Amino acid sequence: MADTFKPETPEQVRDAIAWAVSEEAPLEIVARATKRAIGRPMQTANTLDLSGLSGIGLYEAEELICQAGPGTPLADIEAVLKAQNQRLAFEPMDLGVLLGGGEGRQSIAGVFACNLAGPRRIKDGAARDHLLGFTAVTGRGEIVKSGGRVVKNVTGYDLSKLVCGSWGTLAALTDLTFKVLPAPETETTVLLHGLDDAMAATAMIAAMGSAHDVSSAAHLPAGIAAGGVSGGATVLRVEGFAPSVVARVDALKSELARFGAGIATLDGEASRALWRDLRDARPLAEPRDRAVWKLSVAPTAGPEVMVAIRNAVPEAACFYDWAGGLVWLGVPPGGDAQAGIVRAAVDRVGGHATLIRAAPEVRASVDSFHPQPGPVAALAKRVKESFDPKGVLNPGRMTAGV
Repeated sequence: MADTFKPETPEQVRDAIAWAVSEEAPLEIVARATKRAIGRPMQTANTLDLSGLSGIGLYEAEELICQAGPGTPLADIEAVLKAQNQRLAFEPMDLGVLLGGGEGRQSIAGVFACNLAGPRRIKDGAARDHLLGFTAVTGRGEIVKSGGRVVKNVTGYDLSKLVCGSWGTLAALTDLTFKVLPAPETETTVLLHGLDDAMAATAMIAAMGSAHDVSSAAHLPAGIAAGGVSGGATVLRVEGFAPSVVARVDALKSELARFGAGIATLDGEASRALWRDLRDARPLAEPRDRAVWKLSVAPTAGPEVMVAIRNAVPEAACFYDWAGGLVWLGVPPGGDAQAGIVRAAVDRVGGHATLIRAAPEVRASVDSFHPQPGPVAALAKRVKESFDPKGVLNPGRMTAGV
């Protein structure tokens, strides 16, 4: 008989996992279950629901730190930060747009466990770079703590970097402490029109390497629109104090005039709406049956990868983020979601591809996470065995049999 455990204290989480270990009964770990449709479908009879450990336990705006339980909705945290004119600088994306589970429902634990970051990732780092410390229960049924409540904390192994991106396969988070940063006074987006993918990559790299402190760079190929901006636009975000933004935008426009493109700007809410759409990969959300991939490559390699994919899959649609280092790709449904073609193209340039959205039967037969080289896979397996020797936490979600 399937059971759902919904603990309200870290000790109850420990007891639930200790039971799972003694019974060798695997658990699906969820906080608000908004990312259930990513990775291999769980073959677990029991669920450990962490939504009962919710609420902001500490927020010291002057010290730029916040602490919350794993089930705390990200929207609640962002609302509290906004009231103090602060934010999560890494701009976590909301996968509810792509996965269809509804917006604004994800938890803070899900953000860090999946290491989610939006367009500002190239300037302010990934989610893992903002996690100061955590408390968790490992697959051994042991409570562990790492880090603390200060920005600089030397405690030996940096376990925060390890649990971020582990998708609940190493430990169940019970408490998270993370840094926050002041929100900018204003923002402006510079739009370059008419560049092809390769030229857009060159322009984005030039903008990021300039002295104008560009915080985000993306490219919408023809046929792709976001935030009211039509395809064929390269977009560059500048944030900060209003006089500084005005001066930097003017200088950036002058520097990029050499690309011969039409140049325009978006300010305030229009700019924010555009970057929200890009953050959440909204341009590829429809049609709903389309498979969606997240490709991580060198910024200059994205156009080359897309040429290879489109030669085999002409219907493929994409847009570029992270100055070209992130390619969001949509392919027609069916088969293996074009996994062989996509991964071959990415492997040629030394990147990796993650299947974010596909039908359950596809996810059951295709690795959602990019296969690792032998030595790396062996190391990942040893880490999993160290944290979870009985394999009771989200078994097989990232790698079959692990």
